Amino acid sequence: MGYHHGDLRRTVLAAAVDAIGESGLDSWSLRELARRAGVSHAAPAHHFGDKAGLLTALAAEGYELLADALAAAGADFLEAGLAYVRFAVEHPVHFGVMFQPKIYRADDEAVRIARERAGSLLRQGAETVGSTPDGGATTARAGWSIAHGFASLWIAGAIPVPPGTDPLEAARPVLSRLLGR
Repeated sequence: MGYHHGDLRRTVLAAAVDAIGESGLDSWSLRELARRAGVSHAAPAHHFGDKAGLLTALAAEGYELLADALAAAGADFLEAGLAYVRFAVEHPVHFGVMFQPKIYRADDEAVRIARERAGSLLRQGAETVGSTPDGGATTARAGWSIAHGFASLWIAGAIPVPPGTDPLEAARPVLSRLLGR
């Protein structure tokens, strides 16, 4: 069953997430995405230009999804960290693309705006932990580093936990350590 009507851009992005999730970042082409989406081989290039354009769209979408997750977590910095881990586990392809800015156009306006929104929300959460001379930037960076590191290790299967362990329950004590809870 191929693409018939609707949002071609969204359909091709979904095909990209599937292809990258199955084969990695290097084992797909725009032509393959067109085949998966059931569209002409020229359709992905028409919407994205090239692979970097498609990866740029995935990065922007990823930052928007992350910002939405952080916003939904509210002001609690621990909850923001858990939302970060949840985002990464639920959207590993976006997560993998977002933090490899050499493979996409990191200066793209949509990426920049979404990245700044996510960063701002993370800093707002950090400010609730306590006042620092740098306005919470170091606390935000520490929280980001810990949440990102945990999420990366989890996705890679490098954290030794029993099968069926919930990633958020595994992350909670790790992230709590930062906050002295």
